[in-house]
Amino acid sequence: MSVLPPTGPELIRVKDCDLCRALKLTPWFFEDEICWIAECEICETPMVVWRFHGTTPPPEHLAHMRDRLRDVATAQLGEFWVDGHMRNIPDHYHAHARPKDGFFGRDRRR
Repeated sequence: MSVLPPTGPELIRVKDCDLCRALKLTPWFFEDEICWIAECEICETPMVVWRFHGTTPPPEHLAHMRDRLRDVATAQLGEFWVDGHMRNIPDHYHAHARPKDGFFGRDRRR
């Protein structure tokens, strides 16, 4: 079942936001109308990014993003935990999948 983006003035994209711009600077694992998942250029872990600017996605978008991140992270990392703390870009929802017992992608056991 596809989750369609709702319409409304709260669903915006900001011209100068790096996450809204969605430049493909690192490998991408997934993308659709709700989110994209790529390797974070700083921590080298899968990162899900909401396609709309803001910090509070609707519940159905959040569930969709968590499901897609789980699929990608399981394939890329095996066991993982979700880090929802938005350190470097605090005004645009994104979350990282971190390797079990680690923080950076290089922490995962090869």
